[in-house]
Amino acid sequence: MKNKILIKNARAIVTCDGDDMVHYDSDMLIEGPEIKAIGKNLECEGAEVIDARDKFVYPGLINTHHHFFQTFVRNIMSIDYPNMLVVDWLDKIYPIFSKVTEDVIYYSSLTAMADLVKHGCTCAFDHQYCYTSVSGKHLVDRQMEAAEMLGIRYHAGRGTNTLPKSEGSTIPDGMLETTDEFLKDCERIIGLYHDPKPFSMKQIVVAPCQPINSYKETFTESVAFAREKKVRLHTHLYEGDRSIIMDRCGKTSLEWCNDIGFVGPDVWIAHGWEIEKDEYRFMAETGTGISHCPAPAVLGGFPILDIKALLDAGVLVSLGADGSATNDSSNLLDALRMAYIMQAYHSKSRGGCVSPYDMLKVATVNGAKTLGRNDLGSLEEGKAADLFMIDTDVLELTGTLHDPKNLLARAGVTGPVWMTMVNGKVVFKDGHLTGVDERVLAEKGEQTCTKVLRSQFKEYF
Repeated sequence: MKNKILIKNARAIVTCDGDDMVHYDSDMLIEGPEIKAIGKNLECEGAEVIDARDKFVYPGLINTHHHFFQTFVRNIMSIDYPNMLVVDWLDKIYPIFSKVTEDVIYYSSLTAMADLVKHGCTCAFDHQYCYTSVSGKHLVDRQMEAAEMLGIRYHAGRGTNTLPKSEGSTIPDGMLETTDEFLKDCERIIGLYHDPKPFSMKQIVVAPCQPINSYKETFTESVAFAREKKVRLHTHLYEGDRSIIMDRCGKTSLEWCNDIGFVGPDVWIAHGWEIEKDEYRFMAETGTGISHCPAPAVLGGFPILDIKALLDAGVLVSLGADGSATNDSSNLLDALRMAYIMQAYHSKSRGGCVSPYDMLKVATVNGAKTLGRNDLGSLEEGKAADLFMIDTDVLELTGTLHDPKNLLARAGVTGPVWMTMVNGKVVFKDGHLTGVDERVLAEKGEQTCTKVLRSQFKEYF
């Protein structure tokens, strides 16, 4: 029998549905993973009641780009991304990545996922491309284990790099795979974990890291394989590669992707800050999405995407935290705020700014579309009960509560939420992750970071 939950007396339920509906002083009935009803004075005998008085309810945020394995290289000022050339930064950071183990993957993933969950993220995509002789191949397996423990909905991007440094790559040889190795492991984890059904908690994405660091065959074979298996495709693009691909191939990175079929409604790219305005229409017509990651753009001093122009052109834009090597936080509420402020900075010269609410829909509705999830992204009957609540009965929000739609990014609500629910289950509430001993996990994670990384790279830590 499916568990029933009745959320009662919510001060506001911001649905992000097609009508941009906000339900005031209303209830929500949930049965199992599914929202059954939203309205006033709902009743359900035997349901567990959650008192949502003074709470604003929002759809769960959806993260469309991250690198969980980087979470243990945060706050290292000796390798400071904003104060280094990218080439120098890569030379220092990749030796650390080459020593990452299964246990580092497990605890760094737990750390990033916990940060996401505590700040309202209910579904996360991660781009895992760190495969070495030290790490082995079972890294997505450990991430799935971590996701199940915390209760977050997880889409794993199985990445790879195949091109040696001697042929123009930036990747050390010890972090390379062959295309056959890569696709063989993709097939293995798709068989084990990929669930395309509604309310699925686990899916797999084929995600070669980036064109400048892999052979062309890696991408062409990925396209054929992913479409045969009916899974999605992802890569980094227009993240400093535009001139490199032009020099190598005589065409832009996007033209290169188009020629091999690495575009379409089942494809999205990360970053895209080198995209030109005359390419917006192509992105929109093909349905190819962009995961906008605000933190690395600011920290790296890179161009800021014109989100309003992209959205106006019909381009599917979603929100990503990116890895902790270029964003020391996995807080997607913080990314939401940063993305809005970045757009506001340029609004006068660009003919207006996206609203804070539009940015919220980028992080919810568009995130769901990017991952191909018709069951996520908004709070509606028949969709998954993925949501978070904030407590409005606090002094610091006084004077803001008349507009719950625009509140988060505009007023800078970036701290831990009051509650996060995934698939109808409460995974975080009142400052506590449910079902796990957080202090024990944190202690073990610190021990792992020290044993594997800090002890080997004392000059950096």
